[in-house]
Amino acid sequence: MIHIRLFETEDCDAMITLFQRSVHEVACQHYNPDQLAAWAPKEIDRESWLKRCLSRPTWLAWDGDILAGFIDLEADGHLDLLYVSPDYQGQGVAKALYHEVEKQARCNKNKSIFVEASLSARPFFEKQGFHVQTRQTVERNGETFINFKMGKSL
Repeated sequence: MIHIRLFETEDCDAMITLFQRSVHEVACQHYNPDQLAAWAPKEIDRESWLKRCLSRPTWLAWDGDILAGFIDLEADGHLDLLYVSPDYQGQGVAKALYHEVEKQARCNKNKSIFVEASLSARPFFEKQGFHVQTRQTVERNGETFINFKMGKSL
């Protein structure tokens, strides 16, 4: 059974590992190895991750002591991070996490939620009622990626 709670400092390492696994094992369907290495390198600055997670609400989905996924929401309605473990794909983890974000956005009185969705994530967000606003080419660590700026009115 999945339990969702807010981020705690000791969650940081598990989040980084899940992020790397999700990118390399799920997004590999849509991006090449160089892009994956640029997106989720082997060495990640833990302090930057910690600072990011402490700067905004970040929810984690746990199955016992196994991290199944995580999501965050910035004050302006920007959903920056949503990653689900390869072991929990298609089991409703992303949907459960997203419901926490939407609930928080409504409490914040955000008029919308917006995200830059990867090729892998776009179908999930469309199922949640998001619409593509624009296709983008973005750069990260010397590699270019296609993603989609998507939004949903609340």
